[in-house]
Amino acid sequence: MTVRIITDSTCDLPEEYVSENGIRVLPLYIQAGDEQYLDGIDITREEFYRKLPTFSQHPTTAVPSPLKFHTMYDALAEEGASEIISIHISSSLSAISNVARIAAAETTSVPVTVLDSRSLSMGTGFLVQTAAELAKTGRTVKEILKTLESQIKRTHVWAALDTLTYLRRSGRMNPFLSTIGELIQIKPILKMNDGISGVERVRTHKHAFTRLLHMLHTLSPFEKLAFLHSNALDQAEALKNEVRDLYAGLETWIGIVNPVLGSHLGPGVVGFACVKK
Repeated sequence: MTVRIITDSTCDLPEEYVSENGIRVLPLYIQAGDEQYLDGIDITREEFYRKLPTFSQHPTTAVPSPLKFHTMYDALAEEGASEIISIHISSSLSAISNVARIAAAETTSVPVTVLDSRSLSMGTGFLVQTAAELAKTGRTVKEILKTLESQIKRTHVWAALDTLTYLRRSGRMNPFLSTIGELIQIKPILKMNDGISGVERVRTHKHAFTRLLHMLHTLSPFEKLAFLHSNALDQAEALKNEVRDLYAGLETWIGIVNPVLGSHLGPGVVGFACVKK
């Protein structure tokens, strides 16, 4: 029995890891004016954040069609997959899980199980990582899903925004309120656990950074840990260095937040994704 893993480009796993472990990634679409990009193929994340402030129209995003999923499921079946687990960003943030389910229901070449990660970014990525590693050891889909459900409940993602501008441009925040927020230096901190999202509001970047540090200490010890940023590598490295005693001996990553989320959050984001022990 060969179980293969599919995910989407919002999972933020390093490309080398994806390639080495036979994980398939479906890119989402980014539309900026007349330009359309496939996330991670037509535009790099570094390039996206460089261009973001200068796009003539604010970028919008779109999910792949059911046909794209169907084609990938069939391709893996031809490669010898006996079953597929398709893991995607929280359904509260994107319709991609629903699209995957439509494609899975229409696929006859191989059984496909779609899992709503109830998370985002590396929170989803950690689930994909666990699934791929368990599949390599010969675990069944049922065994893998049981482990993933436990991990979902222990997965937390926190991200401090540097500006409210992009939330306003994307239509996710009242323009008047976001402008007032910028004037009084409000720095929202977005958080998600088990599909439930929330927001905290702090004053100034310094207070936001301190809050992230506090939560890292509160949520430790960790089973998995990654630091996230959008064109703010120095801040992510500073956050990592401040808590090095919390992850001694644990492999950690620093990742760039995907453009699908970044188009709403903007540059300057710093945060983390973790799985509690």
